[in-house]
Amino acid sequence: MKANIFSARRTIVLAAAIAIAAAGCSSSSSSSSSSSSSSAPASTSSASTSAVSTTQCGTKPGVAATGTPIALGAIATNQPGTSFTDIPNMANAYFACVNANGGINGHPIKLFIETEQTNPAQIAADAKQLVQTDKVVGIIGNTSIIECSVDSSYWQKLGYYIIDSGIAPECYSTPNSAAVNMGPRYSSDGAVQYALAQHVNKIVFDQSNVPGTGYIAAGPAALAKAANVPIVQLTENVPISDADSVAIKEVDDAGPNGAVVLNFTPPEALVILQAAQKLGLEDHVKLWGCSTPCNTDFLATSLGTKWDNKLFVNAELLPPDDTNTTTMNLYKAILKQYGSAVSGGIGSFSQMGFTEAEIAVHALETITGAYTVASVNAALKGVSNFNTGMLCQLWTYGSYPLHIPNNEDYTVTPDNGQMVTAQGCTQISAVDPQIAQYRSVAGTAVAAPTT
Repeated sequence: MKANIFSARRTIVLAAAIAIAAAGCSSSSSSSSSSSSSSAPASTSSASTSAVSTTQCGTKPGVAATGTPIALGAIATNQPGTSFTDIPNMANAYFACVNANGGINGHPIKLFIETEQTNPAQIAADAKQLVQTDKVVGIIGNTSIIECSVDSSYWQKLGYYIIDSGIAPECYSTPNSAAVNMGPRYSSDGAVQYALAQHVNKIVFDQSNVPGTGYIAAGPAALAKAANVPIVQLTENVPISDADSVAIKEVDDAGPNGAVVLNFTPPEALVILQAAQKLGLEDHVKLWGCSTPCNTDFLATSLGTKWDNKLFVNAELLPPDDTNTTTMNLYKAILKQYGSAVSGGIGSFSQMGFTEAEIAVHALETITGAYTVASVNAALKGVSNFNTGMLCQLWTYGSYPLHIPNNEDYTVTPDNGQMVTAQGCTQISAVDPQIAQYRSVAGTAVAAPTT
């Protein structure tokens, strides 16, 4: 394998947001050019950023790629109450930057993005559209509630090794999908794990009522059971129509020494938290927690200072607000220059898209010869111990029957409109049986280098 793209092409200091307006409900497609704690990798205490040029994303600064495009594809949920389009849109922004600065050996990357509304037939058709019509040679940036469940066997049959943002169980339990995130189950594990470490006497876990709630709930349930702490499981239909009732129910169930942990996209979590604040309930529990999608400045700014150090959010990627590294600054610069389609701005979702794209570019740069389904997917599968500059651990695809390559993370909390680090890199507990199963075959990943 070639070296990390950041170390191969330049000197690097190693270091959800979300699309809040869901598009219409019709199918659409578009193409466009041992729990332990340690300090966060490549992070500094400064929230300032240093100037960084987006020309660093390519091998030939300022030289536009003009060769035959390398076609990649992505499928994302985009429906009222749930939109994940910021993730492939950010990957596309990264690719646009690479294309403007040499491409892949002179070849631009073209990302075809399909959106879906949790309809299995539609999702299957989207996959066939990408393969049969768009002729994509790789799948990068898939983020869908059920896509992994629908298309997993299809990708395995055709030899595609997906790099995605996982949600459904098959994103983590099959050989042909490896995510940069931990997904709602393991991220919720992280949020519950943090709450348990603060010695709460009860957990109320509330999530959106979408396919997969039982799978997601099983992780927090296992952690609470191991800690001998009772847990109440709730679900809510989204978009939420009566946030006051939801907030009251959560607080009443949790009690004054309990914790309320949410697993929603930022707009839905926001309406619950704002309702709690309006009713004066923010201090009626010991703490509030949230899975990774809440890790966005959009939510921190909207909430205001009353939630500072009261809400603790699992962060699957390096917290951007109190991190000043070349990788983080490049992410922000690309988002600013090329990310007009990324409506959620700085946050976990756009970080996921950035990370997926940088892994893909790293893999593509190792290929000698034609960019085919076989060569591209062999390169993606072959990524090993790659330092993304965004994750606690080096990222490996590997020949494993299941993949949870990101299983160590951070906790952040709002502070004056930003999300700042409350806890550094901490392994997700192997009390969750799927985390234990993954580590039994893949081991514990190497920690990302720090500076």
